[in-house]
Amino acid sequence: MHKPSIKLLLAFSILQCAILPSFAQPLGKKTEFTHADTLRGSNGPGRIRWDVLHYEITVKPNYTAKTIEGSNTITYMDSGVTRMQLDLQEPMIIDSIVKNGKVYDFTREGNVYWVQLRDENDRFRLKVGKAALTVYFHGKPREAIRPPWDGGWIWKKDMNNNPWMSVACQGLGASVWYPCKDIQSDEPDNGAILHMIVPDSLVAVGNGRLKEQHALPGGNTMYTWEVKSAINNYCIIPYIGKYVHFSEVFDGKKGNLDMDYWVLDYNLDKAKKQFTDAPRMMKAFEYWFGPYPFYQDGYKLVESPHLGMEHQSATAYGNKFQNGYLGSDLSGSGWGLKWDFIIVHESGHEWFANNITSKDIADMWVHEGFTNYSETLFTDYYYGTDAGNEYLVGERRNISNDKPIVGPYGVNQEGSGDMYAKAGNMLHIIRQLVKSDKKFRKILTGLNKDFYQQTVTGAQVENYISRKAGIDLSKVFDQYLRTIMVPVLEYKIENKAVSFRWDSTIAQFNMPIKVSFGKKEQWIKPTPEWQTLQLGDWYDGNTFIANKNFYIRVRRDNQ
Repeated sequence: MHKPSIKLLLAFSILQCAILPSFAQPLGKKTEFTHADTLRGSNGPGRIRWDVLHYEITVKPNYTAKTIEGSNTITYMDSGVTRMQLDLQEPMIIDSIVKNGKVYDFTREGNVYWVQLRDENDRFRLKVGKAALTVYFHGKPREAIRPPWDGGWIWKKDMNNNPWMSVACQGLGASVWYPCKDIQSDEPDNGAILHMIVPDSLVAVGNGRLKEQHALPGGNTMYTWEVKSAINNYCIIPYIGKYVHFSEVFDGKKGNLDMDYWVLDYNLDKAKKQFTDAPRMMKAFEYWFGPYPFYQDGYKLVESPHLGMEHQSATAYGNKFQNGYLGSDLSGSGWGLKWDFIIVHESGHEWFANNITSKDIADMWVHEGFTNYSETLFTDYYYGTDAGNEYLVGERRNISNDKPIVGPYGVNQEGSGDMYAKAGNMLHIIRQLVKSDKKFRKILTGLNKDFYQQTVTGAQVENYISRKAGIDLSKVFDQYLRTIMVPVLEYKIENKAVSFRWDSTIAQFNMPIKVSFGKKEQWIKPTPEWQTLQLGDWYDGNTFIANKNFYIRVRRDNQ
């Protein structure tokens, strides 16, 4: 049975409402997959006949015991689901499932609960319509030991020994702490409400906007936050601690945007100084990507007990109020120390991850590649194109080429961590091939407009870019996303003739590239077959330098 304490608290909440106005966790190590992986990562028979419309989550943490209890009312479009798959990871426990006053039986299969809503024959007599059920749960959720690189509930203390709680669960999944349909391809279309019941000495912050705050029996307070836009499951996150608040209004492309900041009380002065990077970020990214996608929910930075995460409209910030990535420059170029990495990178995800979401985490390059490249674009916007290029080139030292960027589909498995710097470099190459920043920016803004608050496949994004660029980029995508080979531009020089070809590439790889012959730079179009270019007397007979904006290797054939 579900917990009576939650029922009583919810009842009191309803009474009060009548009185008062109202970086990703790596999942790329597996080489063999199980039935459980398929259940987690695919849109199987227990998922396909219902579409999530809304979540209303209530959670009450017990800091001392490291346990939580709560409920989730799931509103969904029912198109005949018979045996519903609900996800809640061990050791969390579902207590009961109630729909229209009826308590439903369920069985457990590892991290999946099966709910028999109706007989198979009933499906054919059912009209499609909206439905809702409430799931009551409790347990001791997996604890994140090294968040955000491993996932779970975070139980920390601040510098003054006060409780400080949150969650990091990208990749691992939101079902690590609340019951849901845990697949990226089905977001709650109409958003979510998060009720947090906490000791009245603490403050609870969530996604979207604060709808109400009121006292409950036993020295507790309930904070209710609501996000109205579609949202990834893993982005719905509680932040609980000794928070204080300040704000500003940004004059953006869609009007006034509320920008709110929640930090621990003793960090207020530091935050007011450091968070000036937030409106700078917003100005640059609205230029490159188009309007911030969630004006109705506002923008927030929330100080977190871990480094950072792209929680929609409530970005987790843990960069210790300093520039760079915890004070270092990931590119080694120096430019990364000019701005706060977490503010820029995690906020970039509002466009690529939260607005445009990959259906399968095998295509996480759509999130991380574009957002990695947002760092270059931010640098470019404020410090010039050469600075952006230097930052981008410097990031190549973080590329490992250990395995393909695109992972296996249908099993909740990412590809290589190269989805960051290597995919970012691939996008920079495409920018060169487009040959017009105006056109390239139109592609980026077009993606965010045409796929506004949608889930997509990687193929959709690839085809869109090729179509809008007017260039068949399929070989570029295949080379950089689906192989670990770095293209080698091989060349040889005989007198004033230069011969060149691509090596270490997929079949028919034909990417053009800019090359300098002495003081003259021009485009060439290598293929895997040797080609020869006859140069004039102006050529020094020796110089052959590939443009640094292309992530390739160059090799001279001395034969």
